[in-house]
Amino acid sequence: MVKSSILGYPRIGADREWKKALEAFWAGKLEESAFENQLQDIRLNHLRKQKERGIDLIPVNDFSYYDHILDTAAMFGIVPKRFAYEGGAVSLSVYYGMARGTKEATASEMTKWFNTNYHYIVPELDGATPALTENKPLNAYREAKEKLGIEGKPVIVGPLTFLKLSKGYDASETDAWLDRLLPLYVQLLTELAEEGVQWVQIDEPILVTKVSEADIERLRNIYGTINKAVPGLNILLQTYFESVESYEAVVQLPVQGIGLDFVHGGTANLAAVKQFGFPSDKVLGAGVIDGRGIWKASLREKLSLVQELAGLVSADRLIVQSSSSLLHVPVTVGKETKLLPELRGALAFADEKLEEIVLLTKALNAGEEAIASEIEQYEKDVLALRESSQRNRGDVKQAVAAISAGEPSRLPFEERHIAQQNKWQLPILPTTTIGSFPQSAEVRKARQLWRKGEWSEAQYEAFIQEQIDIWIKLQEEIGIDVLVHGEFERTDMVEFFGEKLAGFAFTQFGWVQSYGSRCVKPPVIFGDVAFEQAMTVEETKYAQSKTNRPVKGMLTGPITIMNWSFVRDDITREQIAYQLAYALRQEVEALEQAGIGMIQVDEPAVREGLPLKEADQASYLAWSVKAFRLTTATVQPETQIHTHMCYCEFHDMIGSIEAMDADVISIETSRSHGELIHSFEENTYKLGIGLGVYDIHSPRVPGVEEMTNMIDRALRVLDPKLFWINPDCGLKTRGQEETVASLRNMVEATQIARNKHAVQV
Repeated sequence: MVKSSILGYPRIGADREWKKALEAFWAGKLEESAFENQLQDIRLNHLRKQKERGIDLIPVNDFSYYDHILDTAAMFGIVPKRFAYEGGAVSLSVYYGMARGTKEATASEMTKWFNTNYHYIVPELDGATPALTENKPLNAYREAKEKLGIEGKPVIVGPLTFLKLSKGYDASETDAWLDRLLPLYVQLLTELAEEGVQWVQIDEPILVTKVSEADIERLRNIYGTINKAVPGLNILLQTYFESVESYEAVVQLPVQGIGLDFVHGGTANLAAVKQFGFPSDKVLGAGVIDGRGIWKASLREKLSLVQELAGLVSADRLIVQSSSSLLHVPVTVGKETKLLPELRGALAFADEKLEEIVLLTKALNAGEEAIASEIEQYEKDVLALRESSQRNRGDVKQAVAAISAGEPSRLPFEERHIAQQNKWQLPILPTTTIGSFPQSAEVRKARQLWRKGEWSEAQYEAFIQEQIDIWIKLQEEIGIDVLVHGEFERTDMVEFFGEKLAGFAFTQFGWVQSYGSRCVKPPVIFGDVAFEQAMTVEETKYAQSKTNRPVKGMLTGPITIMNWSFVRDDITREQIAYQLAYALRQEVEALEQAGIGMIQVDEPAVREGLPLKEADQASYLAWSVKAFRLTTATVQPETQIHTHMCYCEFHDMIGSIEAMDADVISIETSRSHGELIHSFEENTYKLGIGLGVYDIHSPRVPGVEEMTNMIDRALRVLDPKLFWINPDCGLKTRGQEETVASLRNMVEATQIARNKHAVQV
């Protein structure tokens, strides 16, 4: 019989109860025992739901108190020395200290999980002596079995992936570190086998990236050692997000099953299975339901695919499953009551994907006729959206085709820079912020009253202007050179624009985890995108009227809006990016016409969308750069274009960043402790740049000396005449007191740097 499974389920709960529990605990409003009980209730509810829906192999240990990579590091006692860890099970205070920082210690670095909008905490191996502190997968297995009678499938991050995603060691130490980690994996898996566990899912998504011959040999050693130590334990080696590299070698590893993504790596994985076959002694985990997208599957197409696979692998050796963990999609469509019928009918979130997996499994086991009515309904739902007027706007398609036919460009930077310096007369090392300021409970309450209709448009506008007044004055008092209006009218940097553009829809409860307790509700780009009216001009003009210093207009760029949204799957992402660029270009022009001479078009998510396959990366970067330039290239030379990027490693795309041709780019570097500066030690960069000098994701207030050191190192390799000083990201999630204190320190550090470099303002 064919079995069904998923690779993981969303942690946050349908009402974000997980997030609320974490934040209550951090705020001291929830005792640790009550916190543990609440998380257990959430965890068991998720397992119960999968059991009731009919999933055969239910994952356990996919639940986390913050992040699954952090969990793995804690389980192996890999804790940076600055957290004063003394061995044994890692306490919640140390665990959350690593994630969020403490007053005494900076948080560990956070970076993106492959090419998703999820971010993990980077393990720091330097100085660590790993040991198995607690068998978390075993605890999760026991809990599911004892509480719900579920024979769970423990999920573990594999040794090679864990090591490749860690920092604090030299490449020459790779094998030495594997020698330290592998016995711990063997110990963990031995305890699982002794408990009677049948299947363990070991995630090795690193195998969809470029792997060397040395890595293949390491895999043979890792899984050969494991197989020899626990020969009776079934290991499902799981890959996802793309097609597996070195297919022939991977499927011959001594494991009992291989999981492949037949959605995001579908064509290549299927071709490999057809060309090279699939071992008759292994189970195939067929990831046929999209774990990252929100669209209802065409059951007819998916059934055709799994039937094809069933012709290559015997029924008792086939598992129908999601292409990746469902961590990346919202929990359920069931609560969405305000969407257009044709849109709602075409959506499938985590719970609906469980249904799709079960239906396909049923069809394979009982015959296609067993789900005939469901196939027909699904096809109707998919077709209704495809034929809707929102997806077939001729005016948008024609205009976008026209503007994207050429290559957008401005005057050379050197000429623009002179014009801008003459206009703005800024001091050396100008200071600014990234855009948003703290959104207090008062701000959130005001927005809620306005959205509910309890406040009039005039009341809400007056309130927003009051907040702008407060923060314009504060910025002037602190000594910031280039100001921002604070974005108090915006809930989210993508949602705000999506609400004002055609082609977008918004869910009520479509939350997904971005990092830690930070949840986002991505817009849904379901139709052709079009500009309808000015979106940011009113607030920016008002802020500029309150100061003689320049105020930046603030927009989110086309690639970030696309990458932080759920996008339609009937046209290419390049086409979607150009539609967004055309709409945003009209907003840029409206700001310039309103007298705003500095405009920031943020692109923090360009790196996140970079394809995992090297062969696809150049094309993506080329059209991403083009989309940015389509947005910004029509302004006058003296209008200064800023952009911002964060959370990412940029050493492999410095050329593309420069090709965006922004007058000033600010880049996050604080959480990587200045490592990004190394990229500029090896590469010349001739445009304006600001490297974030402190981490806004941690509640601590950084000291002046700490920021001064960051500035000094940057100025060893970057031109002071082109260098800007700023935080590493927006300040929306921080409190007013810490924000003001941090910015005062930043300005003081700037003045020290100006004096140190013998440049008097």
